[in-house]
Amino acid sequence: MATSETVDRSPALRRVESLPADATVRHVDQLEPSTLTWFLEAIEAGPTTAPVATDLEDGDVIVFTACYRIDRS
Repeated sequence: MATSETVDRSPALRRVESLPADATVRHVDQLEPSTLTWFLEAIEAGPTTAPVATDLEDGDVIVFTACYRIDRS
């Protein structure tokens, strides 16, 4: 297995205009406190460079003032 396959990457946010029918969608008030803190900081200043353990999966969508898709690639 390549090293890159074993590294858990910090999630990034991508603003999206439309949602796939099969997307997992959560509203910001449903996030765990640590995930909410990360999310709000990422909205304000961009994602942190330190690895962040969140309960978000690649492709999850968070609804806030806009919709944001989680991207771990």
